[in-house]
Amino acid sequence: MDNTIAPVILQKHTRKRFNQRSQTIIYLSLAITFLLAIAVIGTLVGELAIKTNFTQKNLLPHMSHPFGTDWLGRDMLSRTLKGLSISILIGLFASVISAMIAAILGTAAATLGKKVDTAITWLVDLVMGIPHLLLLILISFALGRGTFGVIIAVAISHWPTLTRVIRGEILQLKEENYVKIAGKLGQSKCRIAVKHMLPHIFPQFLVGLILLFPHAILHEAALTFLGFGLPPEQPGIGIILSESMKYLSLGMWWLALFPGLALLSTVLLFDLVGGSLRKLIDPHSAQD
Repeated sequence: MDNTIAPVILQKHTRKRFNQRSQTIIYLSLAITFLLAIAVIGTLVGELAIKTNFTQKNLLPHMSHPFGTDWLGRDMLSRTLKGLSISILIGLFASVISAMIAAILGTAAATLGKKVDTAITWLVDLVMGIPHLLLLILISFALGRGTFGVIIAVAISHWPTLTRVIRGEILQLKEENYVKIAGKLGQSKCRIAVKHMLPHIFPQFLVGLILLFPHAILHEAALTFLGFGLPPEQPGIGIILSESMKYLSLGMWWLALFPGLALLSTVLLFDLVGGSLRKLIDPHSAQD
């Protein structure tokens, strides 16, 4: 009887694991598809996001305008998609720059000796010790605000956490036998880092890069909302939310509700992509 039950239990367990992995792949694919659709459609919207029509101003959400219109008759769905596409592009550039800084500094801290490690650790603690939003405002204001200022501000303020992760991973790899043997064979520290360590930390780097996206998008929107980010003529999601605050007391609730929900959904989708990718890369987390 035991011989009959054991294969059945094993089959159920295998099927469950397979279904969980398939589910993760489906979630990942859907999330990426939605995000790409938002970015592409928002880019193609173009003039519709800023086109005014005073005969259709302050309209409630309906079939022709699912997100309603604002006080200038602009379609809020078009403006929201355009604003999200701008945030995604800014988040992309800022996250890539920030992740590259983290990879370089994390690798240097773990491989170039104690003095370099101490200096980089001190720099990480310094950046993390400054209030995040204050650092963003200072950098963006110093660089003249605008798209360039926002990208650099977000990039410079988001690398410390990933730097610590990469540094910790490389310090563990340094204790592996093949790394020690490579050092004894006369290979330089830079060669060991590039050839033997970076391929092993690439999965953590990739997941960390994707998980930087939601932070970058939210902080870009917050910076623009406070008036230190994108210029007012650019339909950024932060500008849309900032302008809509003036009209909430007049009962125009849709101006803030739908763009806010769209921003939240975009951030959650990026978080879902990062979490799903981590499950697929890490076999231990795939069973959680």
